[in-house]
This record gives sequence, C-alpha cells and structure tokens, in this order.
Amino acid sequence: MAKPVGAPASIDDTLALLTRGAYVADRSLATVLFLALKMGRPLFLEGEAGVGKTEIAKVLSETLGRRLIRLQCYEGLDAASALYEWNYAGQMMAIRLAEAAGDRDRDTIESDVFSERFLVKRPLLQALAPDPAGPPVLLIDELDRTDEAFEAFLLEILSDFQATIPELGTVKADKPPIVIITSNRTREVHDALKRRCLYHWVGYPSAEREMAIVAAKAPGVDEALTRQIVAFVQAIRKEDLFKPPGVAETLDWASALVELDAVALDPQIVGDTLGVLLKYQDDIAKIQGSKVQALINEIKAEAAR
Repeated sequence: MAKPVGAPASIDDTLALLTRGAYVADRSLATVLFLALKMGRPLFLEGEAGVGKTEIAKVLSETLGRRLIRLQCYEGLDAASALYEWNYAGQMMAIRLAEAAGDRDRDTIESDVFSERFLVKRPLLQALAPDPAGPPVLLIDELDRTDEAFEAFLLEILSDFQATIPELGTVKADKPPIVIITSNRTREVHDALKRRCLYHWVGYPSAEREMAIVAAKAPGVDEALTRQIVAFVQAIRKEDLFKPPGVAETLDWASALVELDAVALDPQIVGDTLGVLLKYQDDIAKIQGSKVQALINEIKAEAAR
C-alpha cells in the first residue's frame, strides 16, 4: 500500500490519481469521483459486469494509501454478516470459567461477555473504526444481489456513518469512510438509498479508451494486435448477445492471445478462444464460424482505409 495521501484537489488531480493506478477514466467519472471525495458522499456505480466498477475502489485504496474493506454482497446477506456478531463460543467459555471461579453475579458476567473483546467486527463496523492511515475505502460490491431489507439496514450507515449495537450503544465514525457501492443492475436499488449517494453509470468504453486500457493493463500486447482485439470486441458488443464482453474479458482475451503467441486475429484462433471472451454457449454459437470470418474481414477492411 502506498503512503497515505490527501484527497485530490481538482478533477484533473483525480484523473491523474486514477492514471497512477493504471485506471483509464473519462472526465465524467473523474468529476463525480472528485465530488464524492470532496463532499464525503458515497458513490453509487451502476453498469454491466466487467466494466471496471470494482476496480475504482481498489485503485483509490492503492493510490490514496488507504485500507480497502470489501463487503461482497449476496442473496441472504444480513446484519450479522455485514456489521457484527458475537463470538458465542468465546462467551460460553467465559461464562463457564466465571462460574467455575465462583463468580455468579449476573450483571458482572453479562457486562464481561458483551464487551468488545467478544465482538466480531464485520466489514461495515470495521469501516467505522478509526485508522491511522485515514478513513478506509469501503467497497459494497454488487448491492443488487441483496434484498430490500438489507438496503433499509444500510440507510443508517450511509446517512450518519454510525451503527447501533444494542449491548454496547452507538458506534460512530470519527471521519466517514470513502464508500463505493456497485450494482450490475440485475434489479433496481431503492431510491431512498440512491438519494444518499452520488451516481454514475459506468458504460462500455469507446475504442480509443479501450485501447488505452489494454495498453495500461496488458503492456506486453503488440499495438497492432491490440487494435484488432479492441475492434473485434467493439464489433461483437453490437451483436444481439445475452452477455456482451466487458473490459475484464477484453484483458483476459488479450493475455490469452499473447500466451498463444498470436500476432494477428484469424478465424481459427478466434474460434478456439471465444470461451475466454464470451461466457454463454448461445453467445458463442452466434459468433462462431462464418460470423467470425465476417467480423475479421470488416476489421481488416476498416484498417486498410
């Protein structure tokens, strides 16, 4: 982790910060990220899977020198998994030891077993704790996988950056964490939660920006091959696919082609590696064969102009 630094002072500084972390962002993303940091507001990022939403939190953690705390969301996630739970085995052991020592004062035992030493802090509570390096980066990843009850639970955290533990009282952050929330939009997130955040849609990048991303993240790929890879990926995103490839798949495919010593796209190598780029058999079937050849011909014709 880098030495802790202060938040960027301008949009240009934010762009430079992301660039240092090898994240190629457009100015609109840098603007909303700068405002979220400046205003101390959570940033809610929506977009298709694999377009780089989660990476933003990782880059912020690395470039600002802050701890990254990740809450990976899933169906059925509840407060015990996200905020805190008690170490029940440790509490039972403490009760038995107290009884064995002849201590039977109920209030004393209760205050001891419900003390902080038996508290298991989960990501949200960890994010409220003070940190010498500065407020951590709290990543709430894929919030759309949870249910509305969990969203309602998050409102207190995101409104006041505090949480209530009945046995201990209210825990409030001295300084709010940097909160990044992501969603793949498999369902709509409630307006009450969105109102507490700044919002940005992370879309698929333009060809120019995707070229820059591959150059930054996979510098070993030849420029001519990179151009063909990006052109092919951009082309198949226009097809009627169940899940078009994201930037993550572009980078995986570029790395795979380098491992196979490819110097240019040809129907054989593209057909053999479509499983790196596309993750559904129906999508692969739509692109395989003559479609691959047609797309490669279009790319070559465009390059020749």
